[in-house]
Amino acid sequence: MYHFPISYVEPVFRPPSEAKSFILPLTNGCSWNKCTFCEMYTQEQKKFRARKDQEVLDDIKKTAQAIPNVKRVFLADGDAMVLPTRRLIQVLQWLKEYFPLLERVSSYCLPRNIAKKTVEELAELKALGLDILYVGLESGDDTVLNRVSKGETHESSVSALRKIRESGLRSSVMILNGLGGQKYSKQHALNSAKAVNEAQPDYVSTLVVSFPTGEDRFRREFNDYQPMDQHQLFVELRTFLGALELENSTFRSDHASNYLPLKGQLGADKARLLSELDFAIESPDKAVLRQEWQRGL
Repeated sequence: MYHFPISYVEPVFRPPSEAKSFILPLTNGCSWNKCTFCEMYTQEQKKFRARKDQEVLDDIKKTAQAIPNVKRVFLADGDAMVLPTRRLIQVLQWLKEYFPLLERVSSYCLPRNIAKKTVEELAELKALGLDILYVGLESGDDTVLNRVSKGETHESSVSALRKIRESGLRSSVMILNGLGGQKYSKQHALNSAKAVNEAQPDYVSTLVVSFPTGEDRFRREFNDYQPMDQHQLFVELRTFLGALELENSTFRSDHASNYLPLKGQLGADKARLLSELDFAIESPDKAVLRQEWQRGL
């Protein structure tokens, strides 16, 4: 495990697949930060700001001196792609200059970030090393998106993902199992599948919605939210998975929040994944499921 010589503003988040990446903060926090289900950047010290170029360059230089063989870089925090394209180009050029073995650069990305960039701009970032964008779709249902203050719509999210695909960049999309509660479960599942089908992302993952510090903030906008039990979550996931029509996307439902780890290639492994899920629905006492203590986040 590398220990990068950077003074991070804690807490720092990154996708599981970026565990070995050099995490380079371009921003602190999230410029939107209104999603009621998300508590990642609600602490005072995580108030949004874009870091100065000199701060970023100093971090790159210090890390290159200590660990010159960096191959992967993740641009943090939750909203690095909000920066103007010219600033992102400069950062990518620095990374190529100081890390000669660099293979890929990645970042979280809000759909609204992409709306402000052209396909040509994204393609230029791709040519300089940007490879994959992690997009929190959360839901493809407009009612659910509105109830959780996502600030996006089905159409805005799909439009952004299509633009990412057209530019040659890869995308990884995340759906929150249970986000609509019992009341909106079916439409959440079906419209999320519809959005994913329209976008055809490279990666699709599902996480179970959770509230480590309580539901008060969430319920201020979603006061009729009814939590879902394990069986209901499985049924919703089954509806979502059954409605997916993907040509070549890697599917993952193996985050720590999930009761049943699932992974495969869609559409090739769809029948197997549905079979595993059906077994868990019909025989939960026989299926290999995570216990509650194993789902701690």
